[in-house]
Amino acid sequence: MDALSLAADFPPATREQWLALVEGVLKGSDFQKKLVGRTYDGLDIQPLYPKAEGAAHIARPESGRWRVSQRVDHPNPAKANELALLDLEGGADALTLVTSRAPAARGFGVHAETVEDLDRALSGVMLDLIHLRLDTGGHGRPMAEKLIALAERRGHALSDLSLDLGMDPIGGLAALGSLSVAWDEVAHRMGATFEDLAGRGFKGRAFLADGRPYHEAGASEAQELAAVLATGVAYLRALEAQDHSLEAARDALSFLLVADADEFLTVAKFRALRLLWARVEQACGLAPKPIRLQAETAWRMTTRRDPWVNMLRATVATFSAGIGGADAITVLPFTAALGLPDAFARRVARNTQLILLDESNLWRVADPAAGAGGFEALTEALSDKAWALFQEIEREGGIVESLTHGLLQGRIAAVRAQREKAVATRKEPITGTSEFPNIAEADVAVLLPRREAAPTPSAEEGGVSIAPLPSIRLAEPFERLRDASDAYRARTDSRPKIFLANLGPVAAFTARATFAKNFFEAAGIEAITNDGFTTQEGLKKAYIDSRSKLSCICSTDEIYEDQAAATATTLRDAGADRIFLAGRPGESQEKLSRAGITTFIFAGCDTLKVLSEALEAACAEA
Repeated sequence: MDALSLAADFPPATREQWLALVEGVLKGSDFQKKLVGRTYDGLDIQPLYPKAEGAAHIARPESGRWRVSQRVDHPNPAKANELALLDLEGGADALTLVTSRAPAARGFGVHAETVEDLDRALSGVMLDLIHLRLDTGGHGRPMAEKLIALAERRGHALSDLSLDLGMDPIGGLAALGSLSVAWDEVAHRMGATFEDLAGRGFKGRAFLADGRPYHEAGASEAQELAAVLATGVAYLRALEAQDHSLEAARDALSFLLVADADEFLTVAKFRALRLLWARVEQACGLAPKPIRLQAETAWRMTTRRDPWVNMLRATVATFSAGIGGADAITVLPFTAALGLPDAFARRVARNTQLILLDESNLWRVADPAAGAGGFEALTEALSDKAWALFQEIEREGGIVESLTHGLLQGRIAAVRAQREKAVATRKEPITGTSEFPNIAEADVAVLLPRREAAPTPSAEEGGVSIAPLPSIRLAEPFERLRDASDAYRARTDSRPKIFLANLGPVAAFTARATFAKNFFEAAGIEAITNDGFTTQEGLKKAYIDSRSKLSCICSTDEIYEDQAAATATTLRDAGADRIFLAGRPGESQEKLSRAGITTFIFAGCDTLKVLSEALEAACAEA
């Protein structure tokens, strides 16, 4: 039976027709404000895009599996080895060896002071069958020498190994705040190291342009791309100045971008880097070649509270990096913010990738986003913005000069402040932390609890010292409130409480009572709820029985008009220190404030500020 083409019977819809229908729904509201999103780079995200005609293939040069890489970061080399072998047996085909002095170690990392320590950490690991990346921050050269010595001791030809030595002095400078010697001397050492490696047959990638220090500091997507570009160009110049050809220098570089839970921007960012680096190559007179692009899921998006949600964030990030063209992906285990992940958390991390590869078959198409109007438009817009920011860094003398004078840090700080405001007001809600918290959550197992021990580098005389970029997690301000609640419970055997003064029938107060419960429990303030009150006497007795210092009135605007002021007076007379009302006050604010209502809570209010003050009041000594 022949297939019927129903589409041929209908004329194609036009954008004008769609806009006319949208106008009917908006009823006069501003299209730009209601339906057009904006990134932290100021780029518009339209609600609808046409098909991108004639789009070029951008991502990996051909379809194929990306490398499933697992972190090796247990301080004890023997235990690190045990976990690494479990990962390889469980489906990983790459390892990221994180050393104790690396910023990414976050208080852990393998203690590999000697080649023997490194040998123990990699015992039984067949270096010729896997991909291995070193993650050492600004301390790459000594560890690279140890790895090369180990490979040669085991009888490997260096040309047969898939290695990324991860030497990244600029990334180390950005994250740690210092270089041991002046940049010119660093460049000289880079050239000498590369010459030695080439003489021993090394064919891998020696140097890394890493986006993590910038992403963790709150940078926008274009800022991260610009910093990575500027780092790569600085390394090209450094190697060329030591008489290495641009072709050889180019082939010695790999790149690392951060993948987070914003699918569209992550896909566009990964695709954009390939376009941008090809533009750099062309400017250098080189024919573009495929880059080695690695991904790591974002530390910035991880949470300590309700850490199970981190699995969902990591899945979106991995999906995005995979279809965006990453050659290797490292997934941070879902308990990473709490401590050193155990075997279960590591298994979930690698299985996240294996499911996307083998069950979702994401690897079978080289560039799935090609031709999709939204992805193509964002890729192009990000590329243009990142190139402009890269040019700004170059005008400042390059990335080392920009960092030395605090210029790049200042621009990133401005974006970080915007992010922090969006989190504080829940314009960007964090599920399980600032939105839908679970104050009764059980503890999650880790091998070792997180230690907030940062590396303490120091510059030698003549070295470089700068203001380091901070490493943040966006959930931290809300987590500190929950920590204070936990401390109060440890002292008193109960959590700080707020009484919900629900007015009217269930249908009247449920929506706002649910909002208020989620709102206050984001700070660990337990909401004492009820079935609603029809008399002030009953409400007063219930409030006194709750033994709470705080109360929040919850109902509809219509009931507020008749009862909110009287209810506030009742609560104040019953001893309430703070009285909140769920909803915007509108024209009644002055009247309600006179009655004793201290704060109004609603979507878009400064949630963090309100909760900080509420928690302080709830935990104050009587």
